[in-house]
Formats: sequence, structure tokens, C-alpha cells
Amino acid sequence: MNSTVLPASSTATAPASKAADAAKPTHVRYWILAMIFIVTTVNYADRATLSITGPAMGKEFGFDAVQLGYIFSAFSWAYVMAQLPGGWLLDRFGARRVYGASIFLWSLFTLLQGTIGVWTSAAAAVTTLFALRFILGLAESPAFPANAKVTASWFPTGERGAASAIFNSAQYFAAVVFTPLMAALTHWLGWHAVYFTMGGIGIVLALVWVRFVHSPVKHSAINAAELAHIESGGGLVHMGESGGAITSALPKGQTGFYLRQLLTNRMLLGVYIGQFSINVLTYFFLTWFPVYLVQSRHMSILKAGFMASVPAICGFAGGVLGGFISDGMLRRGFSLTAARKTPIVGGMLLSVSMIMCNYVDSEWLVVGFMALAFFGKGVGALGWAVVADTAPKEVIGLAGSIFNMFGNIAGIVTPIVIGYILATTGSFNGALVFVGLNALVTVLAYLVIVKDIKRIELRHH
Repeated sequence: MNSTVLPASSTATAPASKAADAAKPTHVRYWILAMIFIVTTVNYADRATLSITGPAMGKEFGFDAVQLGYIFSAFSWAYVMAQLPGGWLLDRFGARRVYGASIFLWSLFTLLQGTIGVWTSAAAAVTTLFALRFILGLAESPAFPANAKVTASWFPTGERGAASAIFNSAQYFAAVVFTPLMAALTHWLGWHAVYFTMGGIGIVLALVWVRFVHSPVKHSAINAAELAHIESGGGLVHMGESGGAITSALPKGQTGFYLRQLLTNRMLLGVYIGQFSINVLTYFFLTWFPVYLVQSRHMSILKAGFMASVPAICGFAGGVLGGFISDGMLRRGFSLTAARKTPIVGGMLLSVSMIMCNYVDSEWLVVGFMALAFFGKGVGALGWAVVADTAPKEVIGLAGSIFNMFGNIAGIVTPIVIGYILATTGSFNGALVFVGLNALVTVLAYLVIVKDIKRIELRHH
């Protein structure tokens, strides 16, 4: 019997080749980031459903501007109230389980909004819609603190700015993909179809999240080289999980003691103020912007849906660019403070340009100034990277929740203030000034209040 003998060089290099492959880091963290990005895209699309369906629902049920402003704000009342409990749940039970439950619940209540007027009377539509939007806010409350917690676990400090900017830019990508889709569904099938479609997508996504996402130390696809790269660069690789059980990094009975430290730190106070003002722009875009295009610029809802996607594309590009600029500055030797503040300040100064929409009539100039403003907002939206850089490692979920709570108070204030401006003046001009000036508040917060950006060390009892 003949046998084939491998050359000595082949047999010698085979083990070496396997060893070299094992030494190469895997890239599981990028798949985790892609999952966070997809979930956050759906998250923002579900928040924005009412901005697309609002004009049609207003005609059907008789909403006026002030009523619509309060209905827009219902989400944020609950979202803000639930931030601290949501952060506690993340620190206590881990991001994987809490986030999975959150995705499922918010998708369910998105779907239920499509039943308004089917099993309720028209007279009860305002109350029912407010209640369902309120519950949606409760369900979504752990989302961004969970994003920050997962990012802090899966990415070293030098990659965290880009990672945070990418998932944060999902808010614009949601508008690029889903705003035209929801406008088309409203135009062709009626507004009910928007809620049924978005709710169904989210329920499927919740199952995928629970199946795929784990901490770095428990993920079956990661190798030792990638794990070492993450951990040596400052990644908190356990993500609240230890062995097969979920454990809490938050010492029992000390939540209030740590909460006071997080609320009285000067650096964090400046970051909180900055995030509030950034989110004034976010919530204008999520609530009144399509209505502005329809009512003030006299576009059809279908055209407004497509035109709104142009600033969203620019916001997405700016969001990704801001993260890469920040991390690039870090690699070139700039301090963490300079690397984070430079894109934030420069980007928010660009955002003031939206006020120029009050002085032009051409549609392309209006969309152009809005695109520039949202490009700048994207570049400057690095607040979640700052949280991942600065939050005490014991209470990342709680710190992220406080940050998100302050930021999303803007979701209460912005739609209501704009509703009253419209009711009083009959014009969006004052609303655009209100939103644009908040960009300057962010600049002042980071230049005057926030000093050095660094991780906080908690005092212990």
C-alpha cells in the first residue's frame, strides 16, 4: 500500500500556523457593537413613530398643538423617572437580561399604539396614547445606560470614543432608514401599520439580543488575545456577570451614598447640563421636525419623511466622524480631556446654524441648514463616551442612568415649550431659536464647568 508523506517543512509549519492564528485577536467586539447599533436604531425609530403619524392622528382625533406637545412629552416623563431604577437593575442583574426584557417590552407597547381607535373611542384617544407612550418610556429606560455598560465592557479606552459615537449615531440612522419607511406606510396603509410593523421588528430583535450578547469573559466566540486586548486597555470585561450567575458590583445599602457623590461632582454636573442641551436638538428632531416641514414648509407627509432623512444622513456621518476624531486625537498623544472636548465644542457651534432657517424661503436652504446643524450635533454627541470614560467602575449603570435622566429631561421640556410657542405665535421661528441657543449652552458647559475628564474614584464608607 502506498502512503503519502508530507514534506518536513509542512509538518513543522502546521502547528506554528495554528499558534499564529490563536495569537491573532478575534473581532467579536465589533459584532457586539453592530448589535448595539441595530437595537439603538430600532429604539429611536420607535420613539419617533409619533412624529410621523402625529399629523394623521391629529386629523383623525382632533389634537391641537399643545395636546400634541404633551403627548410627545409622555415618553420622556416616564423615561426620566425610570432612569435610576433602570440603572440599579443593570448593576444588579446585568445588561444582557435587563436589556433583552427592555427591548421586548418597548416593542410590545409600540405595537399596542396601533390599536388606538380600534378598541378605544376617539374621545379616549389622547389619554390612551399618552398612557401607552408613558409606558414605552418606562420600558426603554435601561437602553442607553446598558449601551454604555456594554461598551465599557467590550472596548478599551482608546476605542471607546468611536464605539460610543457609532451607537449614538444610530439615532440618525433610524431617521435615514425608518422615517421614509414610516412615512410611506402612513401614506399607503394608514398610521396603524407603522406601529404594527415597528413593534413586530422589535420583538424579534429581543430574542436575537438574548441569544447573541454576553460579557467578554463568557462569550464563546472570543479568543484569549482579544480578551487580553480589551482588558489591558481598560475594558471592564465581566459586564456584571461572574461565572454562571449575575452578581452585583453595587455594595448593598450604599446606593444613596454613591448617588450623592455622582450628583455633586463638578465635572459630571457640566456633562449633565451639556447632555440636556444636546438632547433639546435630539427631541426637536424626534418630535416636531417632520411637523415643521409639513405645517411651516407645506410639504406632504411623504415628502417630509424623505426630506427629514437628509439631515439624518449628515447627523449619522457627523456622529461617526466625531468618534474617530476623538480617538484619533488620543492616539496622537492628546489628553483625554482635549480629545473629547474638541469635537463636542466644535460640533455644537455648527449646530447653531439651524436658526438661519428663519431667514430663508428655499426648501433646499432649509434642509441644508438643518443638515449642517445635525452634522454638527453628530460630531459633538460624545457624551456617552465621556460617561464610559468617567463613571466609577462599581456603578457604571447608575452613573449612566443619572446622565441619561438629565439628558432626557429635554424630552419633557422641548416638545411642551415648542407646543406653547406655536400656540402663542403661530410660527416655528421662536422654536428654532430656542433649539439653536441650547447648542451654545452645551459649549459653555464643557468649556466653563467641565474641567479635566477622568474616571472618578468613589469614596467608600
